[in-house]
Amino acid sequence: MKHPIPDHNPMRGQYGPAPAAPRHFALAIADGVATVTLNRPDRKNPLTFDSYAELRDWFTGLQRATDVKAVVLTGAGGNFCSGGDVHEIIGPLTTMTMPELLAFTRMTGALVSAMRACPQPIVAAIDGVCAGAGAMMALASDLRLGTARATTAFLFTRVGLAGADMGACALLPRLIGQGRASELLFTGRAMKADEGLAWGFFNALHEPDALPDAAQKLARSLAEGPTFAHGMTKTMLHQEWAMTLDQAIEAEAQAQAICMQTQDFRRAYEAFAAKQRPVFEGD
Repeated sequence: MKHPIPDHNPMRGQYGPAPAAPRHFALAIADGVATVTLNRPDRKNPLTFDSYAELRDWFTGLQRATDVKAVVLTGAGGNFCSGGDVHEIIGPLTTMTMPELLAFTRMTGALVSAMRACPQPIVAAIDGVCAGAGAMMALASDLRLGTARATTAFLFTRVGLAGADMGACALLPRLIGQGRASELLFTGRAMKADEGLAWGFFNALHEPDALPDAAQKLARSLAEGPTFAHGMTKTMLHQEWAMTLDQAIEAEAQAQAICMQTQDFRRAYEAFAAKQRPVFEGD
C-alpha cells in the first residue's frame, strides 16, 4: 500500500505494517481497514492492565503504519466493552500507592490520547454494553454507529470516582453539550441509544445483525478517500479546540494549502475533468 513516505526516502525504514499479532484483542486488517475487536465476551469485553497498555501501544503505532487507512473498533458477543475489569483492575487499585495509581490513570488517558493522535479515522461499532473505559474508547473514536439496544454509561461516579476520567470532561461536552454531559458524568446513568442519536453521540443506529457491515462499509469509504487529507481533518478537529476563530481560520488556510500540494488533489481534479471517479492513493 502506498504511503506518503516514498520508498526512496531515507525515513521510509521508520514506517511499516501495524503490529499484527496482539495478545489481548483480536485484529484483522484488509483493504486498508483494521478491525479491532475486544474479545472477552463472557465478561462483556472488560479491559485489563495488559489490554489497556497493548491498545495504547497499538494505536500509537498507527502513526507509522503503512497498511491501515481506517479503523473499526468493536466488541464480541453482542457487547462493546464493560470498562475496566472489576476483579482484575478495580480490586488491585484499592491496594496501590498514590504514585502507582497515577501511573495507571496516566496509562488509561494515554490510550485516549493515542486514539486522537493517530491520523486514521476510527469508527466505533457499538452494541449492547458500552460503559466506563469502554464509553471513553467510543467517545475517543471519530464516528460512532450503534444499535437500539446499545447503552452507554460514564459510570465512574458509581464506583466513587470523579466523572473526570480519561478526558471525559473535555470530550463529552464538545460532543453532546455541557448540560447533557454534566448529567451523565454526575449521575453515571446509562444513555439509551435513541438519546445518543438525538444528542449527536451516535452518527446512526442499525440493527444488530447489520451493524458490522455498516461499520465496515463506512470505514472502507474512508480508507478509499484522500487519507492524507483525512489525517489533516482529524488533526484540525483536535487542535482547533484550543484556538480562537482567527487562529483556526489561519491554521485551516495552512492545512488546506498543504493538502493542495498532494497528488490526491491533482488526481481529483483530473478525474473530475475526465468525468471519472478519483482513485486516491494517500500521497
